[in-house]
Amino acid sequence: MLQLVLAISVSVVTTAVYGPIGLRWRRRARIRREVLRLVAALHLEPYHAALLRNEATEAAAAELVLDGYLQIDGEGAACLTEEGRDPGRTPSHPLPAALLEAVHRHDPEPVSIGWIDWYDVEYVERRSAYGSERDALLPDLPQMPDGEGSRLLACCSCVGIVLVMFFWCLAGVLLLAERPHGVREWACAAVAALGLAALAFAERAGRAVRARTEYGDPLGDLIRAEPHPAFAALDEQQRFHVLRSIGDHSKWRGADQIADEDDEDDEDDEWLDDKVWWEDAYEYRAADEDEPEATPPRSG
Repeated sequence: MLQLVLAISVSVVTTAVYGPIGLRWRRRARIRREVLRLVAALHLEPYHAALLRNEATEAAAAELVLDGYLQIDGEGAACLTEEGRDPGRTPSHPLPAALLEAVHRHDPEPVSIGWIDWYDVEYVERRSAYGSERDALLPDLPQMPDGEGSRLLACCSCVGIVLVMFFWCLAGVLLLAERPHGVREWACAAVAALGLAALAFAERAGRAVRARTEYGDPLGDLIRAEPHPAFAALDEQQRFHVLRSIGDHSKWRGADQIADEDDEDDEDDEWLDDKVWWEDAYEYRAADEDEPEATPPRSG
């Protein structure tokens, strides 16, 4: 009789424990399939993918270099070519067109692409507007449940784990306390033992569900799949020049750079003047201390 009660109770508890695990597996697998389907049907524009990688400006600069609008020297200074100064020629994509207009605003002074990327307000606004427009076309990917619900649910889960552990220990002791007699009792004991073994692996089963239904970052993998075609078409020297220009955030040989150098020269001159003054003052004071005091003349 005891083995029958144990078999029924262990089966009920095992079903209560593995039922939510199975439902979680089904839900996570459905979300995983939906996310992979949406990402597989997504076709990102190359400039949008570059923008999501924070590489849109260098991709636009690469296209301008390839099309002959822009020339970047070994110092990273970008300047317009004759084709770039032609008002009748404009890139078809809005990002290279915005970058070309930004370089036009500094012409004929050379300028680094990194300075435009950081400080040219009009270019930054147009790039942000393009990104917002393209981001609106992205599908809303369903979120995988992270398992962190309300505090009440977490407390109930902890209490449930404690009760299951207590039941497992009690059922194990009762199962070994009395020897089964007859085929029916042995069968019930075997069912109870299998149920207890399944309960022992419940936590591992939950981790396996999470691991097998995890889909990673498919959208990020799609974004990082390949570089922009224009940047990939550059040779090694051109790629080095573009990267050096995008990494420099100062205006090369422009009015701002010259003004900064003049200010630094003025500060250096003032520092040198102060230094000379302090050195002269120190020498004068030392000379005064070393000079012997004049003896007063004797009175006849």
